[in-house]
Amino acid sequence: MIPQLVTVGHRRRDGRWRRLHVPVLPVALVLSPLLLVVLLGGLVACLVFRVSPVGALRGAGHLLWALPGARFEIEDGRTAVLVSLR
Repeated sequence: MIPQLVTVGHRRRDGRWRRLHVPVLPVALVLSPLLLVVLLGGLVACLVFRVSPVGALRGAGHLLWALPGARFEIEDGRTAVLVSLR
């Protein structure tokens, strides 16, 4: 199942977290015209590098299917970012 909600957190200077919840489906619908351009660019890249387009699509699908439940935390000094996919 593809992710339904992406939560992005950012720690402020005072130590409190600010969270932003982004629903995936509405964002994908708004960005769908760009998705077509990216798909065509990926197809051209597959042809240039002699990679099977079907295999590349299958690999991208497996990656999307594995994303729900993933959690990325990055902390560097006083800056901290958390990205959680549900």
